[in-house]
Amino acid sequence: MTVKVSVVIAVYNPGKYVEDCITGLLRQSLTPDEFEVFFVNDGSTDETPARLDQLAAEHPHFHVIHEEGSGWSGKPRNTGIAAARGEYVMFVDHDDWLGDEALERMYEYGKANEADVVVGKMAGIGRPVPQELFRVNRPKATVANAPLIDSLTPHKMFRREFLNEHDIRFKEGRRRLEDHVFVVETYLRAKNVSVLGDYLCYYHITRDDGSNAGFQRFDPVGYFTNLREALDVVENLTEPGAVRDKLYSRWLRNEMVERLRGNRLLKLPEDYAEELYREIRGVVTERFGPGVFAKVAPTQRVVAGLIAAGHYEDIRALARWEAGIKPTGGLDSLAWDKGALTVGFTSEYQVDGEPMTFRREGERDLLDLPLSEQALKALADQKITLDAPVGKSDVDLVARHREDATQYYLPVDSELHRVEAEDGSFRLRITASAVLDPETAAAGKPLGKGIWDLHLRIKSCGWSKETRLGAVRGEDVEAQRLAALTGEPRRLVLPYWTDGPGNLSLDVDQHTGKLEREAVALMDPARAVVEGSTVRLPLPLHLAADSGDPVQLRFERKNVGKFPADAVLDGRTATATLPLEQLTGKRWAVRIGVPSAARGEAQWTRLPVDVVVAADGTARVIDRHTPPAKPGAKKAAAPKRPAQSRPLWRRAAGRLKRALTNQKKS
Repeated sequence: MTVKVSVVIAVYNPGKYVEDCITGLLRQSLTPDEFEVFFVNDGSTDETPARLDQLAAEHPHFHVIHEEGSGWSGKPRNTGIAAARGEYVMFVDHDDWLGDEALERMYEYGKANEADVVVGKMAGIGRPVPQELFRVNRPKATVANAPLIDSLTPHKMFRREFLNEHDIRFKEGRRRLEDHVFVVETYLRAKNVSVLGDYLCYYHITRDDGSNAGFQRFDPVGYFTNLREALDVVENLTEPGAVRDKLYSRWLRNEMVERLRGNRLLKLPEDYAEELYREIRGVVTERFGPGVFAKVAPTQRVVAGLIAAGHYEDIRALARWEAGIKPTGGLDSLAWDKGALTVGFTSEYQVDGEPMTFRREGERDLLDLPLSEQALKALADQKITLDAPVGKSDVDLVARHREDATQYYLPVDSELHRVEAEDGSFRLRITASAVLDPETAAAGKPLGKGIWDLHLRIKSCGWSKETRLGAVRGEDVEAQRLAALTGEPRRLVLPYWTDGPGNLSLDVDQHTGKLEREAVALMDPARAVVEGSTVRLPLPLHLAADSGDPVQLRFERKNVGKFPADAVLDGRTATATLPLEQLTGKRWAVRIGVPSAARGEAQWTRLPVDVVVAADGTARVIDRHTPPAKPGAKKAAAPKRPAQSRPLWRRAAGRLKRALTNQKKS
């Protein structure tokens, strides 16, 4: 059978981190005869070579190539390309891992669209990855119609004959940005690039020991020398104009301007920061003109102009001001409707704890930045203004899986509000409403089991910052916070506040035992009602539809029995008929059985109430912590007999002993 995909992994001393990579490869949905794996060991000195040799002995489609250390990943990747037999070559880092169906889905998507390059959706665990690129599937992407240039890591699938036809290989030796040079050339030479955005293919992680190669401090001279090589590729393969300027702006924005902003600059040793600035300024003045500056956001354009004009102290002053910028969000409402949760919220930027303000001059909205007169003049000379496009500000609400960082954007309707001040300045507040349907939020599919955290991202004037939502909330929100049964088969979706900060998260399909804790918090035993054999319990639970497995109550007592009863839900109350014949004369614990799609059966949770059924069949509901009733009065204890006095001889002996003891002490 033809090998569909060859996976190439450059390996150097990954230690325990290679295990997740291996596990991801062993779980692939492609059959072993449909893909092959090449671990290219670049002179590892830990136990990894032996581990990989053992792996290859156990799995014939896994191969290990041992080489002398080259110092970086370019040479071992090239070795892997030379050894590959697959239609496509996929590059994976030794401390990252693939989604279970990644190879199959990317291969099929690439074949269906005749793609030379296939870019699979990425999740960053502790590190940033592109966001906008993966919002939707892009079967026919180019550098002009899609933000491809935001993704320059090599963790993609490339048609092998395409690489050979154009002799595209990684630059070798100990160097930086070899992946930029490689990937940008493939983008510009490819007949088609396809972006798969509806399945999480690649998990890009930050290691606990902080030893990811890309996180190490670099030599600015060597780094920006290597960066110029990527710019050279763009210059050789594009014509002057908008597309080239757009591509150049990626390096200006990410590799230069953003390194000189906020805490990212301020945390660097001052001598290193100055050297970094000098090397950045060298590239900016050599390679970038006004057309490139125009392609970045307003605040980034200001920093670029300060770099070009040589105003380093103003760059530092602006960085100190930007270090105080924080996104804020307030949760205004929560409401379930037909199985979908509507989240209402308000957002705003703050600077040093106060609302960010903008200036108004005539018809212009302006950034109010802490710059010197000389810096302002230098910007004006470059025709760089402080205009603030506040009207383009927007917000996103993202549901992100806590364990694997899978994330999905929720549909949001937002409205901008200008709050005017007496001095002519104004602040910008954004009110918004997002809809989270647990059965369609995952790109049209159900959210998976687990904890999903809600993250708010504010985008305005070149700032794009993220915060959690829920710690600040309206007085009525708690009363609106219901759990819900959704989907078919049914499962529980429980909005809850995180421990500590109190942010809003969702427990999907009872991933944790939070339902019992939440039932204690939300269920008032005093509001429970028993009428004859019918019990009504105050249980805040929204029902998306009337179909599906029923919710049950179960009355149980140790060493006696467990007696279930179907319950009817109306959004605030669970109603059931008590099996009085079995319950009469005893106190019973109450559990609720909620359907679980993952378990395939109900999951039982103890409620904070007990049911007591008297001998005559009358029932009542009490707090589960109410102590048991005291049994009938006990017989009076017999009066104690008076103690008998000691014999005279014993009393005399005691006095004599005490007298002798006292004599010795004196």
